Amino acid sequence: MQTRTICLLLIGLNLSIPIKAQSPQNPSPMVEHLRDHPRLAKINPPGKRENLSLGRLFIPEILVQDKSKNPIPLVIAFHCGDWIPEQAVNGLSVPLPCITMQLGSGSSRYSKPFLDDPKLMGKLLEESEKMLGRPVSHLILVGWSAGYGSIRELIGDKSYEPKIKSILLLDGLHTGYVGGKPGPMESKLEEDPLKPFLAFAQKAMKGEKQFYYLHTEIFPGTFASTTETADWLIKHLDLKRQAVLKWGPMRTQQLAETVKGGFRIDAFAGNSAPDHVDLLHALPEILKQFVVSK
Repeated sequence: MQTRTICLLLIGLNLSIPIKAQSPQNPSPMVEHLRDHPRLAKINPPGKRENLSLGRLFIPEILVQDKSKNPIPLVIAFHCGDWIPEQAVNGLSVPLPCITMQLGSGSSRYSKPFLDDPKLMGKLLEESEKMLGRPVSHLILVGWSAGYGSIRELIGDKSYEPKIKSILLLDGLHTGYVGGKPGPMESKLEEDPLKPFLAFAQKAMKGEKQFYYLHTEIFPGTFASTTETADWLIKHLDLKRQAVLKWGPMRTQQLAETVKGGFRIDAFAGNSAPDHVDLLHALPEILKQFVVSK
């Protein structure tokens, strides 16, 4: 049987692993027309953009003009493109600098640089502080889809975890299935890749950190879905989902929420690519609420 690697660049879900062409599902083949999927207009906000050893630093114009030496939070957005995160940080009541990293499709593309060079994050912070002309007080990590790969490595690194105060996951946290396939009923997940997120969530519940995870109902089939990893976290934190039915950002439909301390998981309807992309385009609205609620 001929094998191929299915690239989910459009929805960013794949793990970049070879799978059989007749795999049960990867990604969801569903297309629906039940609701609108509005999209942001592309805007490149004014400011300064500097290439780093990895990624690009955006400094909003108001910060370019501000000569303050006070410490400032730094947002790092993984697999979110550039203009959406830039638009998001520029739209905050107090704009923040942002590093954007677009490293390709698959979570391994995002974990590998930090595994290969454990000092990379330190280099990026040093470069950013030099360009900002002020120290970085703490980090806010944002990952859409496969971007969680970088976040997993960073929150699992004792050298950098203390400086990371907040993580925001947009429909992205996956792991493998024990035995390589789901089901037949409750699937068993490979737990080691999830443990750094569990440890961070436990601190968030105590108010020491902030962890916000938004997910859809997309079921990749060949690896654990965001619904399943969210359920795993909720179970291991001894929490419960609370059913809700309301509009969310970018006309999404929220179905459930789980909140304790600085930890929050919101579940949204949808099993198609546009539902996945909705949460990326909702970043400006989500980040605004996320930062204000800190």
